[in-house]
Amino acid sequence: MLLNRLLLLAGLAAILAAPACTEKPKEVARLPIMGERDVVPRADGGPADTVFATVPRFRLIDQAGQTLTNQSFAGRAYVADFFFATCPGICPKMQGELLKVYHQFEKDPRVVFLSHTIDPAHDSILVLKDYAQRLGIADASRWHFATTGAHGEPTARDTVFQLARAYFTAAQPDKEAPGGFAHNGTFALVDDQGHIRGLYDSLNPTEVARLQKELPVLLAEIDSRKAGTAGK
Repeated sequence: MLLNRLLLLAGLAAILAAPACTEKPKEVARLPIMGERDVVPRADGGPADTVFATVPRFRLIDQAGQTLTNQSFAGRAYVADFFFATCPGICPKMQGELLKVYHQFEKDPRVVFLSHTIDPAHDSILVLKDYAQRLGIADASRWHFATTGAHGEPTARDTVFQLARAYFTAAQPDKEAPGGFAHNGTFALVDDQGHIRGLYDSLNPTEVARLQKELPVLLAEIDSRKAGTAGK
């Protein structure tokens, strides 16, 4: 009896001495932030802050006549691309691939889509509306087809080319290119704070599949950030 009691006491002592087993919170996977960054010293002498580049300020009009600014997309993820309505080259393929992504997230209000025309002189609001309808997009609040030149602004084309560069998309007039414009088929994934988090070649099905896999990763990060803010 004495031996059993001593063994029991020894076992209890070992359990009490063992470190408590606490489950560490799972870290949310994060996509990289694309573009330049600045290291900004803090006034209080603490660790310097890293400030990441964001999409520059813009003002667009979509196929429903809605005005769009950066604030229109705050708090949500969006996928951006550049096209023009009369494009006989890569645009039909691009939009067909983006439709796959759109249908995957069509019912998810955390995701929207933004297609910029690089031919604002031709692509009026009516042209953009017709283009969207032919793609089967009835809800302009889910997928915006937008122009910088709804009111005939003389600098509209230059403005959209500058915006394209900010999204790491090449676009420029080219008389030798089909339709008079040369551009690549980049899809840009943008987070709730305006940071570009991924770039994808729309003409490569593997890249489009990667976008479809990485978008939920970004949404989980956004949800985690919102939950953290709400808990403060």
